[in-house]
Amino acid sequence: MIGTGAPETSSVYIASPEGATGKSTVALGVLQMLCAITASVGVFRPIARTGDERDYVLELLLDRTTADIGYDEAIGVTYDQVHADPEAALAEIVLRYHAVAERCDAVVVVGSDYTDVASPSELTFNARIAVNLGAPVLLVVRGVDRTPAEIVHLVELCQGELAAQRAHLVAVVVNRCDPSELDAVAEALAPAGVPAWTLPEAPLLSAPTMAELQRAIGGERYGGDPELLQREVLKVMVGGMTAEHILERLTDGVAVIVPGDRSDVLLALVNAHEATGFPSLAGIVMNGGIRPHPAIAELIENMHLRLPILTTDLGTYDTAAAAARTRGRVAVGSPAKVDTALALMEQRVDPVELIRLIEVPIPTVTTPQMFEYQLIHRARVNRRHIVLPEGTDDRILRAAGRVLQRRIADLTILGDEATIRGRAAELGVDLTAAQVLDPATSDLLDEFADEYARLRASKGMTVERAREYVADISYFGTMMVYRGLADGMVSGAAHTTAHTIRPAFQIIKTEPGVDTVSSVFLMCLADRVLAYGDCAVVPDPTAEQLADIAISSAQTAAQFDIEPRVAMLSYSTGESGSGADVDKVRAATELVRARAPQLLVDGPIQYDAAIDPDVGSAKLPDSPVAGRATVFVFPDLNTGNNTYKAVQRSAGAVAIGPVLQGLRKPVNDLSRGALVADIVNTVAITAIQAAAEAGAIE
Repeated sequence: MIGTGAPETSSVYIASPEGATGKSTVALGVLQMLCAITASVGVFRPIARTGDERDYVLELLLDRTTADIGYDEAIGVTYDQVHADPEAALAEIVLRYHAVAERCDAVVVVGSDYTDVASPSELTFNARIAVNLGAPVLLVVRGVDRTPAEIVHLVELCQGELAAQRAHLVAVVVNRCDPSELDAVAEALAPAGVPAWTLPEAPLLSAPTMAELQRAIGGERYGGDPELLQREVLKVMVGGMTAEHILERLTDGVAVIVPGDRSDVLLALVNAHEATGFPSLAGIVMNGGIRPHPAIAELIENMHLRLPILTTDLGTYDTAAAAARTRGRVAVGSPAKVDTALALMEQRVDPVELIRLIEVPIPTVTTPQMFEYQLIHRARVNRRHIVLPEGTDDRILRAAGRVLQRRIADLTILGDEATIRGRAAELGVDLTAAQVLDPATSDLLDEFADEYARLRASKGMTVERAREYVADISYFGTMMVYRGLADGMVSGAAHTTAHTIRPAFQIIKTEPGVDTVSSVFLMCLADRVLAYGDCAVVPDPTAEQLADIAISSAQTAAQFDIEPRVAMLSYSTGESGSGADVDKVRAATELVRARAPQLLVDGPIQYDAAIDPDVGSAKLPDSPVAGRATVFVFPDLNTGNNTYKAVQRSAGAVAIGPVLQGLRKPVNDLSRGALVADIVNTVAITAIQAAAEAGAIE
């Protein structure tokens, strides 16, 4: 274990010899890696910026930690304190760090940023801090505009400076490299004696949003969708030429600066943004304090544009200069940047090696953050093709962008391609890698109609009627899964559960030996993950259906590395009660034992006896399940649905689901209030289920 005052806490000190290294990208990735395997991870900033402005890097990291550490607690001292009395500042840093470390299993320490009166000795002071905290150093250097030889020279200088302070360097990350030089830089650093990872320059990470640009120019919003002010500006262009030449130079994500009296250019830009085949603009900035002519203003207003349009009183030069100086931040509220940063670290840095280097203990508990990371990791390793029918929903598009960027799954999105890709571009979402199909115009429509008519022939289905059915997004997506054109489907963000799963009942049908389609919620508590079934599908199951639910729930739990110990819940435990409801659970338990003799199952059993070891040993002393249950089968939907929501709200559990089970191929339903993160998790779950169905799970 590494650490001086808190021997059970592991830590890593992320330091750099200069500014603009993209250290926050590395810190974010390291934090996620630690949260994936460690229960309580904190963050500490030894030196914070001087002044009233809060440290946006610290706020970003605190938003993603698993330890309960407040902003003020996570700060050591200010730059002013360091400059006034370095030794006193160092003593204060050590004291405040250990107050954080005592409450954490691991701590990510993020060194100074070279923002307030930087000096050549700043890396030396960071090295001294690292030594006094007992934290190994992860060095981050900037690769942009440097040759491999220049990078090696810089790393060697840093190694010497760290060694002089007896700081322990464990690895180097060269960030913001020329993408074509990644391997060359890594090879050049091979003799350094420590692992070296290289990350490419990602323009999005330093691109300002339209909102940040608005603040930089002192502008006001003239029109457009306020939500789209969060889109990143990848390029700024001054529209000083004729409209046709401006149109020739447009690119995706560009913001164009143009005076409000250039009516020809304004109309050309807004129409280009709306037109199919033209780039999607980030926005327009009307400079010089000039507003459009009233007739042009009325025309633009009646177009109901979503494209953000800003106004500023600054002249052309000052507007362009302010825009050029504006740098975007990887901060809370910038999901595209966060996803990009995480994707870079996931794809370029070996997490197993990094964890080994900083000697992080592997706990026996599983936190919600650990479970979520494991979902994403397993889906990435067992990558599958998932269809998302609801391509008109912004949440689906944002989630799709995240799934593709982090390589969680391959995707097909259903809907009009021009509309979907146009809206995704407006949202700053890259769907280049996704297939987009319109059921109404797809070549597959006739093929699917013939197949559906055959499957439902006994119900009197004709090809003409079948064609109407399969043009519906849920039926079309389900047919893709049935025909093997996709491995699974996720829907329900904008449709009812019935609309999502009815086609699956009709087309995909149930697994052999299972007559009941049911669901589980994966309930992520503070230290473990449980499976609750059925909380979403079967209102009043029979004994036979309860047995189906129990066996399916145990199989689902095992797919997600939850060792199944099944509790068949009732208001009575063992032989202590009687009545129709208890007898139903008792009969279901015997059916499970007969059909799956290898499964650990007990019932009827009360919830407290199932989950609490003391109560369980008192009520069922010889039970292999009592007090240790991991799969909870509720006697009816009313009980299950209310219980999962009560635990979710009162115990702060994260409920992932419902996860549908019992189908031959995975189809999963979303809540209509689903967040983007919920959709991403459900896609990952569906991919894992699909891999398990194919016998390819790792």
